Parts: sequence; C-alpha cells; structure tokens
Amino acid sequence: MKLTKSLVVGAALSALPTLALAQDAPGFDEIGPYIMTTLLFCMAGFLVFFMAAGFAMLEGGLVRSKNVTMQMTKNIGLFSIAAIMYWLVGFNTMYPGDFNGYFAIGGQTVLDPVGVAAADAALDYASVGSDFFFQLVFVAATASIVSGALAERIKLWPFLIFVVVLTGFMYPISGSWKWGLGWLDAAGFQDFAGSTVVHSVGGWAALAGAIVLGPRLGKYKDGKVNPMPGSNLALATLGTFILWLGWFGFNGGSQLAMGTVGDVSDVSRIFANTNMAAAAGAVTALILTQVLYKKPDLTMVLNGALAGLVSITAEPLAPTLFGALWIGAIGGVIVVFAVPLLDKLKIDDVVGAIPVHLFAGIWGTMAVVFYNSDASPGTQIMGIIAYGVFTFVASLVVWFILKAVMGIRVGEEEEIAGLDMSEMGMEAYPEFSKG
Repeated sequence: MKLTKSLVVGAALSALPTLALAQDAPGFDEIGPYIMTTLLFCMAGFLVFFMAAGFAMLEGGLVRSKNVTMQMTKNIGLFSIAAIMYWLVGFNTMYPGDFNGYFAIGGQTVLDPVGVAAADAALDYASVGSDFFFQLVFVAATASIVSGALAERIKLWPFLIFVVVLTGFMYPISGSWKWGLGWLDAAGFQDFAGSTVVHSVGGWAALAGAIVLGPRLGKYKDGKVNPMPGSNLALATLGTFILWLGWFGFNGGSQLAMGTVGDVSDVSRIFANTNMAAAAGAVTALILTQVLYKKPDLTMVLNGALAGLVSITAEPLAPTLFGALWIGAIGGVIVVFAVPLLDKLKIDDVVGAIPVHLFAGIWGTMAVVFYNSDASPGTQIMGIIAYGVFTFVASLVVWFILKAVMGIRVGEEEEIAGLDMSEMGMEAYPEFSKG
C-alpha cells in the first residue's frame, strides 16, 4: 500500500512541469480559429481542384471526338502552368500587402516553416500553404474557361503561353483590386467568391480569343449556323456534376473563416444557396428549351446549372433559399438566349463558356445589390467595367502578339483532320474518331 502511494505521489510530482507547460501553452480558443480555417482552406481547395477534372470532362464531352486528346492536354497543362506561375509571381502579386491599390508585382511564395510553432503562426488567419493552395485553384479555373471556348482550332503552345500571362500576371493584378484590398475593395465593390473576379475574367479573356481566332470551319455558312455536336454527352454531364460538387468548395471556402459557430453556420448556408441556384438554373433551361425548341436540350440544361452557379457566386451567403432560386433561374435564362446571340454575331464558343461565365457573371455581380446592403449599383457597374476593360484589352494585345509571332490557329487541313492527330499525334478514341 505504501509502495502504491509512493508511486502515485512520484508520478504526480513528475507531471507538475508538464502541467505547468500545458498552462502556458495557448488554448484552443486561441489556436482553434487558425486550425479550423486552415482545414477549411485545405478541404475547399481540393474540392475546387477537382473542378479541373470537371472542366476537362465537360470540354471532352462537348468537342468532337477528333479533338478530345487536345482538350485533355490543354486542361492538365493549364492547371500545371497555373500552379507554377501562381507560386512564382501570382500569389504575392494578388496579395502584396501594402501597395498602391492598383499594381504591384510580387515574388515567390514562401511557406510556413516545418512544424511552425503557435507563437510564429498567423493565428488570426490560416497557414500560408493552405491560403496559397486555395487561391491557386481559383486561377486555374479561370484559365479553364478560356480552354473550352477556343476548342477545336487553337494551337497548343500559343494557348499555353497565354495561360502563363493570364495566371501569372493578368488575373493576379486585377484580383488584387478586390481581394488584395486594392482600389475596388476600397470603393465598396462586392464580389464574395468571384462572379467577376474569377468567372467574368475568364469570360472576357475567352471572348477576346474567340474574336481573334475566328470560328471553326463550317460553323457559319450561307447565313446558317451549322451544329457541331459533341462526342460524348455522358462525359459532359459527368463534368457538370463534378463542377457542381467543386462549387461547394469554391463558394463555401470563400467564407475565409471557420473558427466560430457563426462561420460554420454561414458555410452551410452558402452550400445550400449554391445548390439551390444550380438547380434553378438547370430547371429553367430545361423548361425554356422545351418551350422554345419543342424538345429539351441537354447541353443547355448543363450550362443552365453552371450559369446558376456563376450567378450566385458573387453573393452566396446573404440571400434566402428563394433568393438563390430566382438568381440562379435568371442565370439559366441568360444561357438559353445568349448562346444563339453569340451565333448571330458569329462568335464561336464551343462549350458555351462566354454565356455561362461572362454574361451570368455580370448578372450575378449586379444581383448582389438585392441582398447585400453594402453594395450599390454604381459601384458594382464600375467593378464590372474595370475588370472587363482591363482583361479584354490585355487579352486582345496578348492574342494579337501571339498571332503575329507564332500563329494561334491550326491550318485548314489540320482542323479538318482534327487536332488530336495534327497537334498531338494520338487519338482519344482511336477506333471511333472518324466523326
């Protein structure tokens, strides 16, 4: 008995230094927000990363079979280039700290040291690595928008060079205006998760490229629009569902905090609103195409869902579920009418990226004023114009330079044969790629 008591006392005494250290260590109230927000960025980041697969599958399904390998190569190439450029210069250009609010080229991203101590961590926010990764996947999504619109006639290397400029400089510079606490943020411009900062930027870049590149051979002939059906609508549908899934990370992660009950509740509210807007966009496109064309159009329904998602992205937190429904529904209407409008203008957008990301992005940015009291119509319009002018003009300049220096479009024979063989030397469907 005495021996047992001695052991207990000895153990207690030996534990005293440990207990004292534990009392000196920061408690969960101090480190919890850092841990939870870092976790949010990691989880949301890999959801948005999976959107790269969604874009690849959507584009692979909506192009003809003779161009699928090219689209897959562009998508894995653009994501990889975006990752490198955003590390090299993009992240610290977009978030330069103290700057003039308009322009500041940053340097390489440096991560927190291995096993960083609480005393050395940014406990008021999140780890550098999680923040960098979360922001990186957004810029890759922007480049994917351009890829789909310009499919089936653009050369590989000029496109990838454009991606270098877009992801390393154009997107980070304009992104700093709002999310880097630049001049548009100071002016009160509101864009929660990027209807304009991400989606319309990709749309403007795609529009400039489509104008410089010109339409596919045979798309517009004798005053008629000749449909060029995609190779695999099942694949396109899978891509849309993957994008829908990834959007929960896109919008939910943009809460930028998960350290309080209110933050976590808000993330769940964003999820619900994001889902409702997508559903409303899809159903609206389904009904409209039935009414207008007497039969539903699957490609329009898929793009209707995506347009609903883009529309709610500028303000996914404040609306009610009914608010998210009607905002997303208008996105679906926009797609159904904007796709044939582009055809009338002879602007060839293979996957409907410009109506979805540019037109619905503009609408979503304006819709913020209905639920966010900090937003004003004038400021929202100013932001839309600023992003549009900068991105469209800069993109035009880059596309024209690439066209003059190395050419951006394949030859007629190569386009007819398909880019898989002419540019890549391999086919995605070697037994079926004659169509």
